[in-house]
Amino acid sequence: MKSAAGPDWRGRWRHVHHRVRRSLKWRLVGLFVVLALATTLVFLLGMQRLLRGGWQDYARPLVADYVDRLAAEIGTPPDVARAAALAERLPLRIRIEGPQVNWSSHPQDERELRFDDRHADEAGRDNSAWRPQRRLADGHRIRFGLADLSSESRPRLIGWTTLALLLLLTALAYAWVRRMLRPLDDIHAGAVRFGGGNFTQPIQPRRPDELGELATQINTMASELQRRLEAKRALLLAISHELRSPLTRARLNAELVAEGDARSALLHDLAEMRDLITDLLESERLASGHAALHTETSDVNALVAEVIEAHFAERGVVLALAPNLPSFALDRVRIRLLVRNLLENALRHGGAGAVSPEVATSFDGQVVRLSVRDHGPGVADEQLAHLAEAFYRPDSARTRVAGGVGLGLHLCSLVAQAHRGRLEIRNARPGLEVEVTLPLIRHNPVP
Repeated sequence: MKSAAGPDWRGRWRHVHHRVRRSLKWRLVGLFVVLALATTLVFLLGMQRLLRGGWQDYARPLVADYVDRLAAEIGTPPDVARAAALAERLPLRIRIEGPQVNWSSHPQDERELRFDDRHADEAGRDNSAWRPQRRLADGHRIRFGLADLSSESRPRLIGWTTLALLLLLTALAYAWVRRMLRPLDDIHAGAVRFGGGNFTQPIQPRRPDELGELATQINTMASELQRRLEAKRALLLAISHELRSPLTRARLNAELVAEGDARSALLHDLAEMRDLITDLLESERLASGHAALHTETSDVNALVAEVIEAHFAERGVVLALAPNLPSFALDRVRIRLLVRNLLENALRHGGAGAVSPEVATSFDGQVVRLSVRDHGPGVADEQLAHLAEAFYRPDSARTRVAGGVGLGLHLCSLVAQAHRGRLEIRNARPGLEVEVTLPLIRHNPVP
């Protein structure tokens, strides 16, 4: 139990440390604390230097002369009555030590006037700034001290009070900096939304300052970006729709051509153009996400079996389907399209060895996973992140001669995202494995 908790706490500490290092708010608060401590240190050192110089030049000679006068007034041998009168009249603590007289003006305080004899010089004078002493000719020693400096708790109280005030100022500074930079959190959240294609919720400017102007400019940029994307999508849909009719007529005319290689090549090219237009239209429909789906309670294993039976019955696809897979809300047409594209991609790039692709499903209690693996050459690791991009084809494995225009995996990724899942691609060595994660969602048919 201890070994499991240790790495967990270390991981949390690293996470917090990383966030603090990247946090502008915490860096500003840290700068404030450093400046406050540096200012306090410089002020204390300067004042100490100033007071020390003033004491050496002015106050110390005056105090020494005054102490000499007090010792003379007490007399030799020391007169206890005079010492008591001085202690009562002045804020002083007086202690007399010697062969004949041992007396203290404040005997109830055992801690008062405990001087270190190491400060005494040969002349009998104490080097302490505020607790001098004098030695008399008859061997007595008189110690003086200020009454208000006898308490040792006052410096501690001042120290703790100073620390508390510094912590309070730090907390106030953090609250102020956090309030000042709160618009950055809104701008960050808005940038994440806009990056994900969600332009429905603009950034709300909190204050009419530079950050408020930045939020307004980002909203303007997002609106312009949304307008251009919608214009591009509308143009693409219009072109795709307009191309369908001439393609249909061209295919009908090609059917009238005499049998031969030219007719077969023409029909093949027209079929590719038809499939390309169909994929483009489907990708634009899926750009709206979950709203484009027509879901009904379905079983992924059953949909996989239907696709294989209809299109890949003679291709020897290896199945490793998990039993008792739960049924949940799926768009049956789009999931069939996903499975078909994944298998066509695996067969197209499975290599000359013709090892059959593998289809597997699993369930971990929260998500259903569907994976398709081929046994081909795979791709370079740096190309994996781009395989699901539209029209992307690695030169070494996916060329126009080999078939495909680079929309198959892109469509699969859009289908997974529309189902609130994700698509991951990794090298299986040998081959490439594509895994689709589908979270369990409730049945919500679109009318």
